[in-house]
Amino acid sequence: MASLAQAPAQISHAPSGAYHVDVSRGTSNTRVSSEWFSRPDDERFLSLGDLYVSVRTRAEQSHTRIIESRAIKVEARRDEPERLALILPDNDMPVAPTNWSFGQLCSLVGAPASYMRELPAPLAGINLQYGLQNHRNEHVKLLQTNMGRTELRSVTSESYGRVWDHRLIEAIMRFAGNGTGDTRWKVPGVLDWRTMNYNPHVDVTKETTTFYASDRDVFVFLVDDTHPIEAGKLPNGEPDLFFRGFYAWNSEVGAKTLGIATFYLRAVCANRILWGVENFEEIKIRHSKFAAGRFAHQAEPALAHYADASPRTFIDGIRTARERIVARKDEDRVDFLRRRGFSKSDTSKVIEAVLAEEGRPPESVFDFVNGITALARARPHQDARIDLESKARGLLEQIH
Repeated sequence: MASLAQAPAQISHAPSGAYHVDVSRGTSNTRVSSEWFSRPDDERFLSLGDLYVSVRTRAEQSHTRIIESRAIKVEARRDEPERLALILPDNDMPVAPTNWSFGQLCSLVGAPASYMRELPAPLAGINLQYGLQNHRNEHVKLLQTNMGRTELRSVTSESYGRVWDHRLIEAIMRFAGNGTGDTRWKVPGVLDWRTMNYNPHVDVTKETTTFYASDRDVFVFLVDDTHPIEAGKLPNGEPDLFFRGFYAWNSEVGAKTLGIATFYLRAVCANRILWGVENFEEIKIRHSKFAAGRFAHQAEPALAHYADASPRTFIDGIRTARERIVARKDEDRVDFLRRRGFSKSDTSKVIEAVLAEEGRPPESVFDFVNGITALARARPHQDARIDLESKARGLLEQIH
């Protein structure tokens, strides 16, 4: 029977505080890796506190106003021939659009932003001004900031519901502190592929951090990886270890939704790919008129509950899946998968995957879930992987 193992004495740790994991099970997730790979040094922060100060300061120096789109004047300044400037009502000082807000302005008038960026500034200004004067006039919400110079950070619809980036970081800091080890929630460790030992203790550097912010978004990934959870045994008798993790993101300028993803996982590698992921759940909130209220009443409480919740439900679900025998003969295995929409070829591959990993054909729901996720990992196309992972998740949800 699977048991909750939180005390170090109950888990056979590898040397130096690491513990042995089996990442051949569950799914992989590259979302954090994509963020890690693409962020320059100036978008990487070494603590949640530093990140919060940065985005809070930015918000305090920003203000919102609503104007008619036709009232925006575009000019190419002589002292900066490569840059456009905007003249807004009741403001004689030119405002510089950011790369993001320039794209929003282009989208507003139906102009291709990539093409407009290639034009000389005077020509791009003429085209943009023509679009603003001749497209249907509407009220737009502008976000301006004064940090060294006045910038236009975003151009959105009047009904855009802004959730400030610092609100999300503040909500996370309530239970995660600085995210550097002062609470159980922290920057993840790293998997050693040679030994398959996961070491939760690494220094937080620009290379290892998972706290990011740019002029258009924030992204945070945290784990509770010093309290491993035992959810059953591996074929060799060792504990099957998991830990909890979540990532959250937002864009106060309209580049992304607000979202939170929670899950259990077995390891994180140096490239910040998540391995052995189970029970992945996601909340997304569009920046519509009532977005701030939905964040306060839906997303923030859900995140706080997950941070403090017991993993018992997860463990019980895994245990039940391991104990629920659904096929004892070959024809039962084939029938179980075919009735759930698997092709003849995929049915054989699922069964073969379990044979390879477990040394026996699948019998329990958990066996079939492992076989399906193994098949998903081998699929080169994301849509096909997601479809298979959804089927595997559906099997587990049916027995909860």
